[in-house]
Amino acid sequence: MIDEVIGDFLEAVGAIDPLLRTLLAGIAMLLETSVLLGLVVPGDTIVIVAALAVEQWPWWLALIAAIVLGALAGESIGFAIGHWLGPRIDRWLARRWPRASARWRRTERYLARRGGPAIFLSRFLPVAHSLVPLIVGASAMPYRRFLAWTIPACLVWAGAYASAGWLAGGTYRELADRLHGAGYLLVAVLAAFILLVWLAKRIIARIEARHLRDEEQEQEQEGA
Repeated sequence: MIDEVIGDFLEAVGAIDPLLRTLLAGIAMLLETSVLLGLVVPGDTIVIVAALAVEQWPWWLALIAAIVLGALAGESIGFAIGHWLGPRIDRWLARRWPRASARWRRTERYLARRGGPAIFLSRFLPVAHSLVPLIVGASAMPYRRFLAWTIPACLVWAGAYASAGWLAGGTYRELADRLHGAGYLLVAVLAAFILLVWLAKRIIARIEARHLRDEEQEQEQEGA
């Protein structure tokens, strides 16, 4: 049963023109890394689905390139918005959306304390990956320095997700005709990858948590 469902799904995704599929993944990443839209667009899911249908390594490389370019485009838009409108957005949030304003301040402190590494690590943290470019743009950090930290992060992220989907899809296609229940293997590969990503995010978030605390929290921590 699961083999039929997965086989039909991969056939449907594979029927989409590879170029269109690759472009859609890039657009999804542009939206996923954009301000606000990044909170609702499941870029990682779309990338994995696109990677599942990749059968040749040139398209795997093309997918990675599209993911990186899409992410950089979205983050660059966020940087530009922050550069031109950052102070206005900051004041508007303080008046209209106190909770979001508090998150803005928290991210500002994080960037001030960690600098470039915060930009790199934010690519792997929920919410932060769409907020950090905006706040960096509103700061004094040059665009070139921002790119110097975010490009490697985008490459690592794109390579990991595209490779996981490609490996899972390729393994299934190779074993589908010879192994009953090959679909379970595909699910297991993806589940293992998702678990590793979740663990990595938890570890990064825990390590970086002390840099996100405000001064009062730090004083309480020291006094405890």
